Amino acid sequence: MRHQAVVIGAGFGGLACAIILASKGWKVKVLERQQAPGGKLQRIQREGYTFDRGLSSITMPHMFRSLFEKAGADLEDYIGLYELEPRSRNIFADGSVVDMSRDAEKMKDQISTFSPTDALQYESFLRESAELYQLSEEHFMNRLLSNWKERANPAMLRNFLRARPATSLQSLLRRYFNHPNTLAMLSRYSTVAGSSPQQSPSIFALLGHVEARMGVHGVRGGTYSIVEAMVRLALELGVEIITGSEAKHIAVRKGRVAGVESDSGFYGTDTVIAAGDLLTMNRDLLDEKDRPSMRDDKIRSYKLSHSSFVLLAGVPRQYSKLLHHTIFFPESYTREFQEIFEYGQPPRHPALYVCYSGYSEKGLAPEGSSNLYISAKVPYLTPLTDWEKEAKSYGENILSDLQNYGLTDIDKYDVVELYTPQNIAADTLAYKGSAYGISYNSLRQTFFRPGHRSKDVEGLWFVGGIGYFGGSTPLVTLAGRLVGEYIDAYKV
Repeated sequence: MRHQAVVIGAGFGGLACAIILASKGWKVKVLERQQAPGGKLQRIQREGYTFDRGLSSITMPHMFRSLFEKAGADLEDYIGLYELEPRSRNIFADGSVVDMSRDAEKMKDQISTFSPTDALQYESFLRESAELYQLSEEHFMNRLLSNWKERANPAMLRNFLRARPATSLQSLLRRYFNHPNTLAMLSRYSTVAGSSPQQSPSIFALLGHVEARMGVHGVRGGTYSIVEAMVRLALELGVEIITGSEAKHIAVRKGRVAGVESDSGFYGTDTVIAAGDLLTMNRDLLDEKDRPSMRDDKIRSYKLSHSSFVLLAGVPRQYSKLLHHTIFFPESYTREFQEIFEYGQPPRHPALYVCYSGYSEKGLAPEGSSNLYISAKVPYLTPLTDWEKEAKSYGENILSDLQNYGLTDIDKYDVVELYTPQNIAADTLAYKGSAYGISYNSLRQTFFRPGHRSKDVEGLWFVGGIGYFGGSTPLVTLAGRLVGEYIDAYKV
C-alpha cells in the first residue's frame, strides 16, 4: 500500500517536499489556501505590466537543480536561467555607486573611489566569506538536525564554534571595513533573514561569496516561472494540488497525526507537512493541549523578523540609473534597524530595493516603460501602525524619495499596487505579517531554532523559513527536499 501525505501550503518548501515524496512513490495532496501556488511569490499582471510580487532573483541555483535531479528531471528542461553581471547596483546617499561584480578588481576600483583602505580589504573579506560558506555547506545546510542528539554531536559543536556564533555580522564586517558605504552594502545580507546586522550572527557574511562568486540569476518570464516549473514537475509525478483550499485543523489522536480538516473536506493521513509559518501553523491548526512545547505563551515570546512594504509600479518611461537590481541607501542605514527593531516604527527614509526585471527581458512591460517592484523594510504588525490608514501616504513618501534619487516622474505611473504587512498576514498567514517568521536577532534564535519535526505530534513536520540561514528561497527549497527524504527514510 502506498504511503500517503498531506502538505499544507504550495510555496517552495511545500512543493519541494511534495515532489520528493511523490518521486519515491508516495500519494501526495497539497492544500493551498490562495488561488494560485507560490506562497509569498505571486505573479501580478496589470495593463501590460508583469510583476513578481515576492522573490525577484535566484541565488544558489544548484539547490533547484538538485531537487529536480532527485526527482529524475532536468531543471533546464523546465525553466531558463541567466546570470546577472553586474549582480546589483548600490547607490549611496553621497552619490557613490558600486555595481556588485564577480570581478574583484572591478569591485576594488569602485570601492576605492570612497575608501582606498576598504578596497584593499575586499578580497580578504571574500576569502572569509567563502570559508563560512564551505563550513555551512559541509556541516549545517544539508542536515535537518531534528533532535538534540544530532545537535550535541561533538563534531557538530566544534564546527558550530568555528562559525563564531557570538560575533555579529556588523562586528565581522568592521574587522575589514570602516566606510559607511561598504558597511551598508554588505550588512544588508542580514535582511535576507529579516534581521538586523547589529544583532544577527556573522554566519550571514557567507552571502558575500554567494553573491559575488556563485552568482545572481534571473529567470525567463520572471521568477514565478520557477513556481510553474515545480508545479509542472509535481503534477507529472502524480501530486494533487488543490488551490483555494484552506486547512482549518490538524486532527491528532493519541499524540499522532490523524488527518487534516479543510474547507474542501477531511483528508485522513498519518503524515502531514505544514509548509508555512511555523508559529501560525501551531497556533491555528493544533489544539494547545496537543502542542505542549509550543504553547501560546511560547509563540508570543519569539522575536520576529521585519516585514516588507511593497509597491508595484508600472511607469511609462525608463531609467538609466536602474539595473535589474538596484538598492538606494539612505544617509544612515543603521538608523533604519533602530527604527524597525527598537522603536517598532516604519523608517522615515528607508533603504529602497528596486527590481526592474524588464531591464533584462523584453515583454514584461509596454515598450519604453518599466515594471518596478519597490520594497522597503518595515516592522511586523503592531498597534503603532495602522496600515489601512497609512499605506497610501507611506507609499507616496517612498516615491518622493525615489524622485530625489533621480527617478524623475516615478509618481506619474500607469499602474500602482501597494502591499503591506497587513496584506502579507492576510494572504500567507505569516505571523503578525513578518516576512521571515522567527528572527535571527539573537544567538538562541539563530542556532537553536524549532526543528522541522514536531516534538509533540508524531507524523507532523514543518517546512518553511525556520532553517539556520534564513528563509531564502533556495534554502527553503533545500529544506523541503531534505524533509521529504527524511520522511521517506523514516517510513521505510
